Amino acid sequence: MSKNIATRESYGNALKRIGGENKNIVVLDADLSKSTKTAVFGAAYPERHFNMGIAEQNMIGVAAGLAASGKIPVASSFAMFAAGRAFEVVRNSVCYPKLNVKICATHAGVTVGDDGASHQAIEDLSIMRSLPNMVVLNPGDDVTAQKAVEAMMEYHGPVYARFGRAAVPVVHAEDVVFEIGKGIQMSEGTDVTIIATGILVAEAVEARATLEKEGISVRLIDMHTIKPIDTDIIVKAAMETKAIITAEEHSIIGGLGSAVAEVVSEHAPTKVIRVGVKDTFGESGKPDQLMEAYGLKAANIVEAAKSALGETVVVEATK
Repeated sequence: MSKNIATRESYGNALKRIGGENKNIVVLDADLSKSTKTAVFGAAYPERHFNMGIAEQNMIGVAAGLAASGKIPVASSFAMFAAGRAFEVVRNSVCYPKLNVKICATHAGVTVGDDGASHQAIEDLSIMRSLPNMVVLNPGDDVTAQKAVEAMMEYHGPVYARFGRAAVPVVHAEDVVFEIGKGIQMSEGTDVTIIATGILVAEAVEARATLEKEGISVRLIDMHTIKPIDTDIIVKAAMETKAIITAEEHSIIGGLGSAVAEVVSEHAPTKVIRVGVKDTFGESGKPDQLMEAYGLKAANIVEAAKSALGETVVVEATK
């Protein structure tokens, strides 16, 4: 792991770069461009950047109209509002007609921090993956976040991409292959598989190092695409290792853990333990404190892995 950078920064940088290459890209923001980092695009291409005000539903409706007119609209807000407040418009105006709208949501999960439960989206992946025609991306570092923006612009159809507020380590090499619908296997392993998404990929890398030092062989997968989920890589892991641990900064209900459990139950039944937020709301606090309080740290992934393998563990979340 090297430098730390927030994936929302990566999103803003990639948007500016790609926007210079594709004049059809237009960006809409719900009065949060400095926070979502679309201001970077706006400064470079002001004629293609629109502040829609605090009106997320209208923003999505306008994006749908722009897509129907041949543009590639990118609509940004905090995840709570892009996926939550605007849900009905996303469903009926974007997914139902399968329009080429990219919904890029920042400030997801408990690491939003001091803004508290009202702003901490821990159910957005579940909501968005339930929609027909929607692709759901959740990159975990600077490299995959920038590649996710590139990939979504090449894909024709609705995409929901989730980005974080807090700076996180870069865990992938620049030449890593990013493909929508294909997980990235970061290490081989025969005892347990850890499948992580978003900012918990870095925690999973740390957890793997700890487990390997204790003689536990870990297969590590970065599942940057929640939908379509990579069934092949999950089934292979289920058949070749003894258990699967999922790790996400999201509710354990409906997100990565649920998606993996669905695949395993149908194709290759094995034990799945989900590390994530345990059916509760977030609260105000510093990002790292909240990660620890809600059991989202490397130590919690290590605990889950050992539990799956029948070893005694003591680390617990306080929430």
